[in-house]
Amino acid sequence: MKKIEGRVRMILAQFLVGLFFVSFVWAQGLPTTVPEDIGMSFERLLRIDDLMQGAVDQREISGTVVLIGRHGKIGYFKNFGTMDEGMKPMATDSIFRIASMTKPVTSVAVMMLWEDGHFLLDDPISKYLPEFKNPMVLIPEESDRAEYHLVPAKREITIRHLLSHTAGITYAFWGRKHLTGLYRDAEVPNGLMKTKGTIADGVRTLASMPLMNHPGEAWEYGLNTDVLGRLVEVVSGMPLDQFFEERIFRPLHMVDTYFFLPTDKVARLAAVYTPNKEGGLRKLPGGTIEIGTTIFTIDYPYEGPKTYFSGGGGLVSTASDYARFLQMLLNRGELEGVRLLGPRTVDLMTRNHTGDFDIYLRDDGYGFGLGFAVLVDPDKAGRIESKCEYNWGGFFYTRFWVDPKEKLIAIMMAQLRPYSHVDIDKKLRVLTYQAIID
Repeated sequence: MKKIEGRVRMILAQFLVGLFFVSFVWAQGLPTTVPEDIGMSFERLLRIDDLMQGAVDQREISGTVVLIGRHGKIGYFKNFGTMDEGMKPMATDSIFRIASMTKPVTSVAVMMLWEDGHFLLDDPISKYLPEFKNPMVLIPEESDRAEYHLVPAKREITIRHLLSHTAGITYAFWGRKHLTGLYRDAEVPNGLMKTKGTIADGVRTLASMPLMNHPGEAWEYGLNTDVLGRLVEVVSGMPLDQFFEERIFRPLHMVDTYFFLPTDKVARLAAVYTPNKEGGLRKLPGGTIEIGTTIFTIDYPYEGPKTYFSGGGGLVSTASDYARFLQMLLNRGELEGVRLLGPRTVDLMTRNHTGDFDIYLRDDGYGFGLGFAVLVDPDKAGRIESKCEYNWGGFFYTRFWVDPKEKLIAIMMAQLRPYSHVDIDKKLRVLTYQAIID
């Protein structure tokens, strides 16, 4: 018994030293503490170590960073594995392509401008982006699914439709076969490529495409948030990167979040891996990559024209930076005396806005708010998370969730594509909640 107690004390001491080091080096992050101070078990959190190190050892992922905070403090913040083929160790300050985890940031920007009185959520987007006036909907022919016809949309696309992904806009790699072809033929940008021109150019091209559904009649994941990024530019009079920097990143002290990395930070960007035929991993190269129906590049954050600010998928960030953004949301719009949104605005964003629509990227029991999935019915979903938990993830296997009832934020950052064969993030959820002891 004494040996066990001694080992626990030694591990705890090492953990405290690590926390001090992280707190000292990354002062811009949230404050750190021992898990017991935030109602979590240090020993039970060690199970996450086994999960993540096991995933690295089994070559499911090359490396990862995991951050868990509760009651405004970080109780778990660790790195595992390597970030490139040179065996450079992953670090807590490694930078990741967060892709669709950009969407909540853009959604917050939209809601900030809504609070400023620039528009109403049920305004038609064509009021600000005239190219979306009189949208058409693609209807497949019943006799031959290779054929289709177009009909006028029953209603205009609204800003609320875009925030809740009910506008009928899709991605080329999600939509019906013929709509995918139209997107590709028109070269509609997906936000994951080295793209010429600006978001204004891309959104104008997107506006010329037919919709997959009548606005407000179905949930369809797509380029909605890129349109919202352009809305931010038009209404604010700033390029999207400037608005993010001045109104969100600088106030929240998010010092490592960008659309395009400064040269001196490129070395901190983790490499992207893909499974190989031998059951291991290989590093994806530069240039255009096609896996299944998806086409992307991995070097877009530091090469190319660097003029296309994708509001739906363009950002890179660190776990520490993104934790500050999530803590602001968990605090209902405020962090360390800086308020970005009013409390009731965050409440509005984190309510279900899609009724009984099928949110097919999530389990039963989930709906979609204004920027992320929202857990409406934990019993129906069979989830351990609390009602109104909200979450989203990114194309390269980054994940976050926020549980307001438990005052908890959690982030997992990796770089893997595809990743449907692994369940590391799902297991992380279980191991996070089993460590809560208050």
